Amino acid sequence: MNQQSTLSSSDMPGFQLKALLLLGLGHLVTDLSQGGLPVLLPFIRESFGLTYAAAGAVLMTSNLTSSIVQPVFGYFSDRWGSSWLMPVGILTASLGFSSLGYAPGFWALLLAVFVSGLGVASFHPEGFKAARFFTGKRRATGISIFAVGGNVGIALGPLLAVAGYGWMGLKGTLVFLVPGLLVGIMLIISLGWLSEPQRAALAGISDGSRQGPRPLGKRWLPLLLLILAVTVRSLIHMGIVAFVPFYFVDVLKAGAGTAAKMVTVFLMCGAAGTLIGAPIADRLGHKRFFVGSMVFLLPVLWAFLAAQGMAAFVLLGLAGAVLVSSFSVTIVMAQHVLPDRLGMASGLMVGFAIGTGGIAATVLGSVADVWGVLRVLQITAALPVLGLILALAIPYPYKEAGQSEA
Repeated sequence: MNQQSTLSSSDMPGFQLKALLLLGLGHLVTDLSQGGLPVLLPFIRESFGLTYAAAGAVLMTSNLTSSIVQPVFGYFSDRWGSSWLMPVGILTASLGFSSLGYAPGFWALLLAVFVSGLGVASFHPEGFKAARFFTGKRRATGISIFAVGGNVGIALGPLLAVAGYGWMGLKGTLVFLVPGLLVGIMLIISLGWLSEPQRAALAGISDGSRQGPRPLGKRWLPLLLLILAVTVRSLIHMGIVAFVPFYFVDVLKAGAGTAAKMVTVFLMCGAAGTLIGAPIADRLGHKRFFVGSMVFLLPVLWAFLAAQGMAAFVLLGLAGAVLVSSFSVTIVMAQHVLPDRLGMASGLMVGFAIGTGGIAATVLGSVADVWGVLRVLQITAALPVLGLILALAIPYPYKEAGQSEA
């Protein structure tokens, strides 16, 4: 039986901070590996004797499995309400990444990254869908609380990875298993009440009181433009996260600790930007906020490339806050366009669009092999222009008969 529905405010229990914080904690632990992998790449490259392009392929494998396949999990989430995917995703992600340091060769390394990525992919669509039920009318604000858990997890990932490396070398990835087990068990225990709003909505569908999914129709245009704009934003994000460590270690000859701190500053400020930006977007307008973030990002990135010392830390942190501030906003925009396919909307934004941008890590790695890491960052700093053009072109708020504006 088809269990997709168009959700109205009556399906929502209102804004519930406790549920959003617990779901956000699960998001944090799931995304620890996403932050830990980039900062370990220089060590992985040295240990396995990889080129920059091959190191980029490791990152691409992570993005393909953790992101590109998310719409598939989103489809199953919408159709069958698979809440169990949340704890299973956490456990699988932590198990896969913790085994990375024990890989005997390159292909085993890719397998560990693949397993970890599938865990990440299975968690996100169901997680964002579950969070939507606890946001009430404060959609961007509520989603930002859940989303910031992932931002913090990605930001803490480099510190945990470097700490594990300092303790046991690459085998220090084992430390990622501990939070995965703890939080995975917490979500298993709490799954009953966390999934109750979804069960109530699905019960309404079973009674025939809910409208089924509508044909995509003209919604393909705002959805496509939104996917393209988020893909560009993801490419900017990946260019910074993946190549700032190489820039500081290989070009500026700084220590790995400095590189890890730079990435953490970028990601932590991104987390702050998510929380600060969402309430502003709820008031200012989602599209207007998205456009403004691209306008402001361009000069900040170029200023960072010209900066040194503490100024570089400040500007990179500001770039992170501006870039990631629109993360929850674009998810809400997609859910507004596809209110009958919340899991799919989340999977397309968090998974497919972001993962497609991550695929370019291989291309950027090839550019770095030929022209150097600095040129990669210069290309990254120019990309907000393309993101701005796409954001301006999105027809939003999108409104159909019977659908209210977000």
